[in-house]
Amino acid sequence: MTSPERTHFDPAQMGAGSFYRVLNSVVVPRPIAWVASRSAEGVHNLAPHSFYTVACVDPPIVQFTSVGRKDSLDNVEATGEFTVSLTPESMFEQVNATGTDFPPGHDEAEHTGVVLEDSAVVSVKRVAQSPVSLECVLHSTLRLGDSTVVFGRVVHATAWTSAVRDGRPRIEELQPLARLGGNEWSTIGELKEIRRIPFSQWSEDPSIGQALRGDSTSD
Repeated sequence: MTSPERTHFDPAQMGAGSFYRVLNSVVVPRPIAWVASRSAEGVHNLAPHSFYTVACVDPPIVQFTSVGRKDSLDNVEATGEFTVSLTPESMFEQVNATGTDFPPGHDEAEHTGVVLEDSAVVSVKRVAQSPVSLECVLHSTLRLGDSTVVFGRVVHATAWTSAVRDGRPRIEELQPLARLGGNEWSTIGELKEIRRIPFSQWSEDPSIGQALRGDSTSD
């Protein structure tokens, strides 16, 4: 099989801004951390961060990246706490609006009509209309070029009871938003479910590999 023609992107030649657009379009879909934090003066901040993932299982640690110096980063470093709320599809416009470059000292939740509520463990509030929230304390930060990776140890998690089945929150009840390239967003769309294949089964049944490779068989 011949590979289709490819367009090449060289970050050294393109510059950071142009290559950033390529990365955003390739690393997709990206989950969104709706990060709530609080300044040393007590002003809450709410901002979506799409450079977000799980960093460690034991202890449970999540991470988000602040591209440049943002209020979320300043607040987390000042107070040592933050929450991450899932961004539900039903709040698409509010999630987008909290990404507005409000000046420091402005409460994005208040401006956009997002309701915050007290968390169970940390002093920073969480999004009341979000079906899942993680309460975090600052573990560490890592500076990488123009960005800072924030690592938060999850000390508590909450989910709407209606969204929990078999001991875990269910994706069809959460309906999360995800970020794509440019101004594009996505929803979960069609759900697909498949189990991993144990090597023992793979070894005992050659037809598994044959089917995946598209090998033709004949008697």
